[in-house]
Amino acid sequence: MADPSSYRPKPGQIPDSPGVYKFRDEHRRVIYVGKAKNLRQRVANYFQDLANLHPRTRTMVTTAASVEWTVVSTEVEALQLEYSWIKEFDPRFNVKYRDDKSYPYLAVTLNEEFPRVQVMRGAKKKGVRYFGPYGHAWAIRETVDLMLRVFPVRTCSAGVFKNAERTGRPCLLGYIGKCSAPCVGRVTPEEHRDLAEDFCDFMAGRTGTYIRRLEKDMMQAAEEMEYERAARLRDDAEALKRAMEKSAVVLADATDADLIAVAEDELEAALQIFHVRGGRVRGQRGWVTDKVEAVDTSGLVEHALQQLYGEERGDAVPKEVLVPALPEDTEAVSQWLAERRGSQVSLRIPQRGDKKDLMATVQRNAQQALGLHKTKRASDLTTRSRALEEIAEALGLDTAPLRIECYDISHLQGDDVVASMVVFEDGLARKSEYRRFQIKGFEGQDDVRSMHEVIGRRFKRYLQEKERTGEWEEQAGDTPADGPAATGPVPACPVPAGPAPTGPVPAVGPTGEDAEPREDDGRPKRFAYPPQLVVVDGGQPQVAAARRALDELGIDDIAVCGLAKRLEEVWLPDDDDPVVLPRSSEGLYLLQRVRDEAHRFAITYQRAKRAKRIRTSPLDDVSGLGETRKQALIKHFGSVKKLRQATIDEICEVPGIGRRTAESVAAALASTAPAAPAVNTATGEIIEEDDGGSS
Repeated sequence: MADPSSYRPKPGQIPDSPGVYKFRDEHRRVIYVGKAKNLRQRVANYFQDLANLHPRTRTMVTTAASVEWTVVSTEVEALQLEYSWIKEFDPRFNVKYRDDKSYPYLAVTLNEEFPRVQVMRGAKKKGVRYFGPYGHAWAIRETVDLMLRVFPVRTCSAGVFKNAERTGRPCLLGYIGKCSAPCVGRVTPEEHRDLAEDFCDFMAGRTGTYIRRLEKDMMQAAEEMEYERAARLRDDAEALKRAMEKSAVVLADATDADLIAVAEDELEAALQIFHVRGGRVRGQRGWVTDKVEAVDTSGLVEHALQQLYGEERGDAVPKEVLVPALPEDTEAVSQWLAERRGSQVSLRIPQRGDKKDLMATVQRNAQQALGLHKTKRASDLTTRSRALEEIAEALGLDTAPLRIECYDISHLQGDDVVASMVVFEDGLARKSEYRRFQIKGFEGQDDVRSMHEVIGRRFKRYLQEKERTGEWEEQAGDTPADGPAATGPVPACPVPAGPAPTGPVPAVGPTGEDAEPREDDGRPKRFAYPPQLVVVDGGQPQVAAARRALDELGIDDIAVCGLAKRLEEVWLPDDDDPVVLPRSSEGLYLLQRVRDEAHRFAITYQRAKRAKRIRTSPLDDVSGLGETRKQALIKHFGSVKKLRQATIDEICEVPGIGRRTAESVAAALASTAPAAPAVNTATGEIIEEDDGGSS
């Protein structure tokens, strides 16, 4: 590891003008490229105390062995040079987007004498007009098939074209009218090129002109009683309309824009782009990247703009680019985009209306793409095996943790405190083993105490199950299994040896609480299987609480670790320093996924619990009063307040409510009557109780 002070430039050596800088390693390989308005200020930031640097930046400067820079005259030139160097040197510490698939384009080869319409993938070629990208090649072929009625452009390969020229006979498309057959001279090269350019104009969004022209010609043919020609023109217009319907109108003002959205976590980011032309979504593509440098959303957007438009010119750069966050130097990036387009480009964040709504759709696609990318990585058997091995090596485990349990605490300002337990076996979620807990040992907010309670309750159930099945026999002098000092090794094998005893046993409900006893059916009960690794969402305090709970139960063969959200550090009991897994570690990805799933499961339960509490009504305590009759009461009186003021006779007037039920309703409402009216402290007004769902 290099010491940055060994290659730090001398004071005053770095100019204070715009420029681009490169960090090189000991082998003279470029490992990072950056740009700056002021080189002196930016480069000096890399040579401060290492403790103050972001972990990724710290790794970069300690890997580097030298830094050099190039001065340019403007910030736009710096942006262009940065893009060129990133493309040339492929630095390992720069964010580089990669397509999550190979997207097909609809291409028109205007660089040929007889332009051809075809599906193309890969790098773009000079002189070829591209439309898209599209999600599927079949979508392109369906659109082309409809449009060839009106624009019969050549679609055949060079071999088929030359063979038709040689034999003097066109292919099948030439006979059925879906090709103008330039191969046999039915149209001149100039006429065929006009057809290809009209095809491109229609695909670019200038659709109204052609449809109106076809409809005008159709009416004229009908007036001249050329009914067959009029019918053909009618069918042509319908074909163009069907082709247009395949891409729905999303922006009514015929906007030409690209919408970019970013979904990210600590280690990765997914980018989605919708290409809107003429108000319609003409293409969509997605990228994913590793966050190998300390970069925020605005930085990710800037890198995306460079990669998206770095090779584009003219209309390929739209008039408007909508982003979730503006780059740090918005003016320079906008000017660079304008130079590539040849006219003004608007770079902004949508604030309201249809564009903001469409941006939300693009954002959802980005979130889904990031989740799908992580799921693909997690579902691969080789990747899962490597992840488990990396976790075992990093945590010093004897074997790979085939069963991992993760715990998370969730609450809203100390109310409705709950916990979740999620289970991953062989790197995959085992949702049937998920459990939920309500924190009952105390009131208020204390994540550490909550974690101790949950771990203790879960593993008490485990010891009880072992004792019930005969796997663990209480030794003389031992305390009971649910006491604080149950001793002896806990076997790793969860399968009972020998027949399980019969008779009633304590069952456990889905919230971790004891349920009614039930007959043994021979299958393992809840909490019967021990994990090899317990993961808690949090740092040192939560890890210490979990370890303490296991020690109190005499369990010493289950490893414990915590994953802290801030820097994705892995904490172990009794260690003052965290274990930092490499950013590309499959083990870290698996731990993140386990932790995120526990958080999702906990917060879902907490929200449901809170919503149920908010919807609680005094009528819920009335025995025999179902939902239908409760709704009938509220509908009849209008609110719980007015129902509380009603007499028993008035309550009996509601259809389906007898006198005994009316007396029960009146008694329940009287026992929950508010002591005093609520007052709005800002206005002094009495807050009327007029909702029908709570009191």
